[in-house]
Amino acid sequence: MYIAIEGVIGVGKTTLARLLKPTFDAEILLEVFEENPFLSDFYGDRARYAFQTQIFFLLSRYHQQKKSVPDLIEKHGNLISDYTFAKDALFARINLEGDELEMYGRVHEALAEKIRHPDLLVFLRAETKTLMERIAMRDRPYERDMDSGYIAQLGATYADFFSKPYNNTPVLTIDADDLDFVRNPEDLRFIQGKIAEALKQTPLQPELIEPSP
Repeated sequence: MYIAIEGVIGVGKTTLARLLKPTFDAEILLEVFEENPFLSDFYGDRARYAFQTQIFFLLSRYHQQKKSVPDLIEKHGNLISDYTFAKDALFARINLEGDELEMYGRVHEALAEKIRHPDLLVFLRAETKTLMERIAMRDRPYERDMDSGYIAQLGATYADFFSKPYNNTPVLTIDADDLDFVRNPEDLRFIQGKIAEALKQTPLQPELIEPSP
């Protein structure tokens, strides 16, 4: 079983993945984003550093997913990730344009063919106000100047993307504005129940096997 959690910056993906780990007896795979050397510069000047930031994230996420996802599923059986490979293309839609976006799209499409998709994708949806409050609470240095307009744009892009099927991956959408799954056990149990119910209706994907050269 492979579950991925998605949503806009600040919605609580990583926290939820950690909280769900014991319930589903799963290993977790967390996105490595703080290693991107362009990230702090990007938040200061999006136009100038967008392409470098996107390409670094694309290759980093590809290498992590290509190796770690099949290895962890084989070793532990169940896996929960706090991101999907597809998310990078959502950011590219907003941050890139013209030749840069076209070039990025070709690379992403080629790499995506070699990635195993989740059996279930949990999309945590929240309003911009909620996200900005949570971003401020965690107080990461490179997020202190985060633009609410950018978060709103991301929210609209995410909502549009996850309103449609993606590579036949079932999507479970959960409104997270009024949920506090950290402090309220009932909220966490609500999410656990929704996921368990969705998994019962979801045929697990066969392991991705690449053709021999």
